[in-house]
Amino acid sequence: MIERPDQGKPPQTENPGTSGSVRPPTALDQGRLMVLKRTLAVAQGVSWRTLHNAVTTPNLLIPSIVFPLFFFTAFAGGLSSIRNVSGFSFPQGYTAFQFVFVLFQSAAFGGVFTGLGIAGDFESGFGRRLMLAAPHRTGILIGYAVAALGRWVITATVLTAVALLVGMQVGGSGVDIFGLYALAVLINVAAIMWAMGVAMRLRTMQAGPIMQMPVFLVLFFAPVYVPLALLSGWIHTVATLNPLTRVLEAGRGFLSGSPTTVAAAFTVGFALFGLFLIWALRGLRRAESAG
Repeated sequence: MIERPDQGKPPQTENPGTSGSVRPPTALDQGRLMVLKRTLAVAQGVSWRTLHNAVTTPNLLIPSIVFPLFFFTAFAGGLSSIRNVSGFSFPQGYTAFQFVFVLFQSAAFGGVFTGLGIAGDFESGFGRRLMLAAPHRTGILIGYAVAALGRWVITATVLTAVALLVGMQVGGSGVDIFGLYALAVLINVAAIMWAMGVAMRLRTMQAGPIMQMPVFLVLFFAPVYVPLALLSGWIHTVATLNPLTRVLEAGRGFLSGSPTTVAAAFTVGFALFGLFLIWALRGLRRAESAG
């Protein structure tokens, strides 16, 4: 009898590291997946409740839309003669020049207004019940941030539609417009992280001015009405040092089709988001320890 070469040898097992093999999920992998699912479930519940309340409550929905429209009308319409000032040279006109500022302002205050709602949740006792019920509380931050973004998207849609209806000129391409709104999203998420950090530390509606005033000052110490080059004196120095100036200039560059300070603008946006994310996470820990 002729013996085959492989006869009598133990069967070879395929190396888990070789191609074509699938490593079975470990208990650690399953645990991480479960944490992710629970975090996303909390985020979905919080964002849905917050958005539903904002959309179905006229006292919350109407001001968030009317205020940016009021500022846009007052600045772009009432101050339109500024376009005749010597040295003012924005190719798309004063309406587009002001639209970028009002868009960013609406993004920032969309986050702040959501922060006021968070403070109200804690003041009413809902926030404490939410902290007790949520298995993974990081989902609370995610949910509120998604709600703030969704709330601002409604405002931005209305504001953009009105600006186009009144004849705003757009010089940028699709990529440029994407960059403009990407900067606005960064401002929105940075603002909600700032507001959440304040709300979860103080847990009262009395914290409203603390959320609003720094955002208001940073916005209005940027080149709001004229380009930076036309400012003079101490306001020029402050605007030059203001990090939001780079963001505002980049946004106007995107809208005109001549991008400028893009890298600096996105660096500022991501830096603000990262800084205030840490601020919000520490605020969450403070709220947890407060019980």
